[in-house]
Amino acid sequence: MTRVIAWLGHQERQLFVWINHRMHHRKLNLVLYPITHLGGATFTITFTLMLALFAPAPWETIGWQCLIALSLSHVPVAVIKRLYPRIRPHLALPNIYTFRKPLMDHSFPSGHTTAVCSVAVPLMIANPVLIWLLLPVTSIVAVSRMYLGLHYPSDCLAGAFIGAGTAVSIVALWT
Repeated sequence: MTRVIAWLGHQERQLFVWINHRMHHRKLNLVLYPITHLGGATFTITFTLMLALFAPAPWETIGWQCLIALSLSHVPVAVIKRLYPRIRPHLALPNIYTFRKPLMDHSFPSGHTTAVCSVAVPLMIANPVLIWLLLPVTSIVAVSRMYLGLHYPSDCLAGAFIGAGTAVSIVALWT
C-alpha cells in the first residue's frame, strides 16, 4: 500500500511540475493570475451577496443557495487545513514558479477551488445551459492554483469535491 501511495505522490508532483513549468508562458500569466481571483473571497462573497440581495426571482433564491454553500463549504476546509497541514508546493519543491505575495498557510484543500465550485454548482443546477460556461471556468480556476505554484492537483480535487458536495446538499435540502 505504501508503494501505491508513493507512486501516486510521484505522479501528482509530476503533473504539478508539468502545469507549473511546462505550461508556463508570459501570456498565460496575464490570463491565469486574474482568473484565479474568481475563487477568492472578494469575488465570491460579493457575487453571491449581489445575487441574493438584488437579483429577481428565482435568481435571488439561487444567490442565497450559493452564499450558504460558500459559507458552509469553508468549515471543512478550515478543519482539514488544521488536521492535515500540507506545505504549499512553492515552499516544498525547488524552482517553482509563483507570483506576487504567495500564500504561506497550508495548501490542502484548495479554498479557491472550493469557493468557485460552491458558487458555480447551484447556478449550474438551476440552469444547466450554464454548465458549458461554468464548468470550464471552475476547471481553469483549479488549474490556475497549480500554475501559480500554490496547490497540488489533489488539493484542487479535494476542494472541488467539498465545494460541489456542499452546494448539491444545500440545493437538495432547499427544495
